[in-house]
Amino acid sequence: MSFRTRLALVAAAAVGIAVVAASVTVFVVVHNELYGEVDQALKTRAAEILNGPTPRIEGGYLEIPGPPVGLQSDFVQAVAAQGQPFVQRGFTYSLPVSERDRESAHGGQNFYFSVKHFKGTEFRVLTLSGAPLAMQIARPLTEVNRTLHRITLFLILIAVGGIAIAAALGLVVARAALGPVKRLTETTESVTETRDLSQRIEGTGDDELGRLATSFNTMLAALEESDRAQRQLLADASHELRTPLTSLRTNIEVLARGNRLPQADREQLLDDVVEQIGEMTALIGELIELARGQRQEERPEDVRLDLIAADAVERARRNRPSIEFSTDFEETLVHGAPSTIERAVANLLDNAAKWSPPGGEVEVEVRDGEVRVRDHGPGIDDEDLPYIFDRFYRARSARGQPGSGLGLAIVKQVADAQGGQVVAERAEGGGTVMRLRLNGRSGS
Repeated sequence: MSFRTRLALVAAAAVGIAVVAASVTVFVVVHNELYGEVDQALKTRAAEILNGPTPRIEGGYLEIPGPPVGLQSDFVQAVAAQGQPFVQRGFTYSLPVSERDRESAHGGQNFYFSVKHFKGTEFRVLTLSGAPLAMQIARPLTEVNRTLHRITLFLILIAVGGIAIAAALGLVVARAALGPVKRLTETTESVTETRDLSQRIEGTGDDELGRLATSFNTMLAALEESDRAQRQLLADASHELRTPLTSLRTNIEVLARGNRLPQADREQLLDDVVEQIGEMTALIGELIELARGQRQEERPEDVRLDLIAADAVERARRNRPSIEFSTDFEETLVHGAPSTIERAVANLLDNAAKWSPPGGEVEVEVRDGEVRVRDHGPGIDDEDLPYIFDRFYRARSARGQPGSGLGLAIVKQVADAQGGQVVAERAEGGGTVMRLRLNGRSGS
């Protein structure tokens, strides 16, 4: 059973309970009103009898002196203490007498109402206690019962019709209300079947279902972007690895020919093989860093950006002894993954050192959640500036330099993951300035 059907049934059940409760209330009210009218009429007839001459028994019949009163349909009988009923002349039947009726002929309770049945007819009876005779005034309930029967039938029809209408309206409302859920389900099934992450659900407003559709579209967009990035990374990695692998294979095949190569050429080829293996190792390592950054396995925490930069500078000094690093650090706290931030800062330092001449200076500053790295190299051409953070991008002047083209891409990935940004600028007097901002705050 679908959720829409269940919702319609629940609505129908709720309306049905309300209709049944209302119908029972209406029936009870009408029943009491009709019986109240009959009881009031019987009380009026009793008052007429009590206010007139005293009834008596003559010739075995009940005699009520005075002019006729009440309705002709009223039935009056007297009950003696022995339980014998006496009716008026012209009546050939009497109502059954109960033990309570016989006791009332001895006095006691002033009056009470009861219901008696005689030959398929139901009577409403008012009994007036008294000695030696108890008077009983009765009125048939045929019309009252007929009215109650019709009302009961109408209420049943209204209840059934109300439940049917509620079920139909429930289906219509459920279909309209659950339309976004249906589209969400269809889109999910379609994405599962076709693996097409470009599909979206049309917006349906600002209610809960509309926000659900918006969140689902956002999730699909994120998945689509992640899938696109993975495909792009795989394609770029395959392209970048093809050239060194081809060169490495060629050099190894030449080396495998034996001793026909001069010793100097052989040693040169071996050096080339070692260098190519090193480049491939670095490339694969940076690809792993990119993939690891996309997964964001490390939990963010509050870290001292100035301390991370200081550690990165010390390692850069050991790895690049020909470059002078000058520092200006201010205590700064940022929230992020320490290892990824450290990797981004190290890549900025490595890039600056690579473009600095021997004996050149790299200036490193940290303050207000920002790392600023400046080199005094040739700078970046205007045509290359918009692309230097793209994966595998190599400026024309950098194609003779070692590197994979992934270092600055990793820096941008870290900045995006931390909610910050990284920018490159041409420095006054030559060189390049890189600014990595991580939304930090100055410490005291």
